[in-house]
Amino acid sequence: MKRIILITAVTALMIIGAINAMATEEAPYKVLKTDDIFELREYTPQVLAEVIVEGDLEGAGNKAFRRLFRYISGDNKSRNKIAMTAPVSQEQKGEKISMTAPVSQQRVQEKWAVSFMMPASYTLETLPTPDDPGISLRQIPARRIAAVRYAGLWSEKNYMLNKGKLEAWIREHRFIVAGEPVWARYNAPFTPWFMRRNEILIPVTAGVN
Repeated sequence: MKRIILITAVTALMIIGAINAMATEEAPYKVLKTDDIFELREYTPQVLAEVIVEGDLEGAGNKAFRRLFRYISGDNKSRNKIAMTAPVSQEQKGEKISMTAPVSQQRVQEKWAVSFMMPASYTLETLPTPDDPGISLRQIPARRIAAVRYAGLWSEKNYMLNKGKLEAWIREHRFIVAGEPVWARYNAPFTPWFMRRNEILIPVTAGVN
């Protein structure tokens, strides 16, 4: 009996996770190149709600998620609710100081920028102002992205393993890195680990080889 209940619960979670994924608006992009688990993509401009937090890779994401979710749930000046989108993005941030000439930079005060993409129906001008002063709204321009897709747990081990794979693919194709790696998560926390869609995205400047 317990086994039947367990199987039923797992099946329900799988169905809910699939429905949630299908119902969520995702960041639009055009695929320029596909190579097994890797893609070269062209993203359109996006508006983000972003918060900067301290902590390790896994803990920082959880801390920031709660604040961003409160914002889209009505914790804003207009008390409007904003639809959830995908992915939830996380990238390393830190103050940079100039070291030498020509300019090189060193990262200090390690922090994480965690962001929700805002629905395409909003602009910077029409988004409600967050009540949380730590949440900022910003627009990022169109950009070219090298991406790797993988399933599994939201762990630093999985992140580092797949980031290494993507960096090797970028070197192989002689793309030029143009920004920080972004950790993108597309599923709700209750989604079974084997059904989760995770990606690492690295901005690059390159043509299609």
